[in-house]
Amino acid sequence: MDNGTQYVDGFALLDLYGFNFTDVKIQMYPLHTRRKIIGGALILLTVVVLLSVGAVLLVPDRRTFSKSMEKCFSSGTILQSTQCDILTFSNDHLALQLGEQLTFSLRTPPNISDTTVHLVIQHNDILQLIPTDVALQANQTSYKIEITGTSAGHSEVAVNSTNPHIDVAHAFMRVKVYKSNILDILSFTIGWVYFIAWSISFYPQIYTNYKRRSVVGLNFDFLVLNIVGFALYSVFNLGLFAVPEIEQEYFERYPRGLNPVKVNDIVFAVHAFAATLLTIIQCFLYERADQKVSMVARIILGIYSLFIAVSVVLSSVNVIHWLDFLYYCSYVKLSITLIKYIPQAYMNYKRKSTMGWSIGNILLDFTGGILSMLQMILDSYNYNDWVSIFGDPTKFGLGLFSVIFDIFFMIQHYLLYKNCNYEETPTLPDHDECDTDEDDK
Repeated sequence: MDNGTQYVDGFALLDLYGFNFTDVKIQMYPLHTRRKIIGGALILLTVVVLLSVGAVLLVPDRRTFSKSMEKCFSSGTILQSTQCDILTFSNDHLALQLGEQLTFSLRTPPNISDTTVHLVIQHNDILQLIPTDVALQANQTSYKIEITGTSAGHSEVAVNSTNPHIDVAHAFMRVKVYKSNILDILSFTIGWVYFIAWSISFYPQIYTNYKRRSVVGLNFDFLVLNIVGFALYSVFNLGLFAVPEIEQEYFERYPRGLNPVKVNDIVFAVHAFAATLLTIIQCFLYERADQKVSMVARIILGIYSLFIAVSVVLSSVNVIHWLDFLYYCSYVKLSITLIKYIPQAYMNYKRKSTMGWSIGNILLDFTGGILSMLQMILDSYNYNDWVSIFGDPTKFGLGLFSVIFDIFFMIQHYLLYKNCNYEETPTLPDHDECDTDEDDK
């Protein structure tokens, strides 16, 4: 490239017909134009993220009780019907410190009287309730219950009644008892720190590309796998959080479940997709030599696309539920996480260089992964819940897998290829030049 002009080799197909493109010059966009394109893309992506977050925040508060409950309490009136004899708790989840005493309420419609309900504790060694038997009285709709944490752990409080006209299915509450408030605050802080670390981990690579005006050294297979993974992750989070019909499916399948998707999950997924998209845009603006998406990656993406397309069709004709479709998207995302680093690691090995692959991205990803696992360990100790790691090792295992790859990349960058200078040319060279001690002499 010289004075904003790029020389491109002749196209073999046209050479067959006598056209010689060896000396053809293609005018690149001027620097200020490229900056405007990148700036516009950044503004567009920022708008997309803000709109997505705004749409999520505007979703009305969703409750886990049935539509009959909404009807019973609509307009502030109570319908005199056995369908309205529904009991609920004032909280669906509660966290308290070991030895701490709090108060919650059992809520009932006023038409129930002369009935006693019994509060059931899943693990009696973790919680203590006073009282455990509540005599319901006419025209009283709230009953105070004292709860005390007696041992660290997780438990559930529910209600039993011998009256068949009383619906107690919605009267349940998850309770977490933690050992130390300091550890709980530390875990919360660590959660936000690794969220920030993972969120900004995309920008060192974007800055490196911008500074070098080149994406040579950044594997395109990694990029396409990454953007597909984050696209599916965004679909999963937005679908389960913002689509009432799918959320209703979830609660029908898990009546006492809590929606696992939070606002920060959506922000991270959409932001990650936008940042990866910006990196791909850079691949069209900057020098990329003869790099392209490999045939192996295209086959893998083809299999994923076929699987997702079939799942969409099956969901559309009600063969499977849309909730299952979202789960399938998450499974594809998990499989991508397991393989997406392999192309970049192999490319570094083949080039004997990490030039073009930002180490800042790896350091931030490593920091986020370590803190994520540290938070899981702290929570397991603080809540005496080691089953969350060893009983369901998927999340912990995926985090550990990513950290192992990060360590491998750091070994490549700081040890194996630290003295290797990769010469950028319009095409990838056949070899690299590495400085050795003998060369320095």
